[in-house]
Amino acid sequence: MLSPAELEAALRDIGARRYHNLHPFHRLLHDGKLDKDQVRAWALNRYYYQAMIPVKDATLLARLPDAALRRIWRQRIVDHDGDHEGDGGIERWLKLAEGVGFDRDYVLSTQGILAATRFSVEAYVHFVGERSLLEAIASSLTEMFSPTIISERVAGMLKNYDFITRETLAYFDKRLTQAPRDADFALDYVVRHAVTPEQQAQALDALRFKCSVLWTQLDALYAAYVAPGMIPPDAWRPGEGLRAGAGA
Repeated sequence: MLSPAELEAALRDIGARRYHNLHPFHRLLHDGKLDKDQVRAWALNRYYYQAMIPVKDATLLARLPDAALRRIWRQRIVDHDGDHEGDGGIERWLKLAEGVGFDRDYVLSTQGILAATRFSVEAYVHFVGERSLLEAIASSLTEMFSPTIISERVAGMLKNYDFITRETLAYFDKRLTQAPRDADFALDYVVRHAVTPEQQAQALDALRFKCSVLWTQLDALYAAYVAPGMIPPDAWRPGEGLRAGAGA
């Protein structure tokens, strides 16, 4: 049985060893070593993850037993879906995808998404719907580590890619405050409700699972668009789905 401080330390250790800021694809992205089409592949596939986050959160919201918890959790859906047309994190990610050259309708169609992206994201949604509330909430704790990767990503991409602007990366501005707020709530919930060795192990495994969801998406991107460069059938290929005049 871990103390609350020990449980938090164990959760943070998982992020230190398993969070996807350590993935070779992200190192290439942040260091300016990807070409424009490889950045496009990342933006396109990551859109599917962003678009499914409010679906995941709605799945969890429906399972929460009291109004106080639901009021807190529903803010996550508002953050991504927005309060009105043209608002929210999904809209800002669409602007990012458009900023690197994609046609908006092509991105919305998700037709070029890698199968591994789709499978891993949908596995996350199913996990949240099928596991205990403790595990579902614990799986969101990757947000504890996101401010670091956001800071690295924004600084590195602005420095290294002449086709990236501050406006293109506007999605990340709000996440610097939203993610810590959400992580603080989820961490407090997990520490207070994981009160047996079994529950603590479940919480730790849930966070490991979520790290794997994020890591697997980058494995697929690396294999398809970096090395060995084996793009699966029906996945996006350079030149497809771009805005008129977007260029190479």
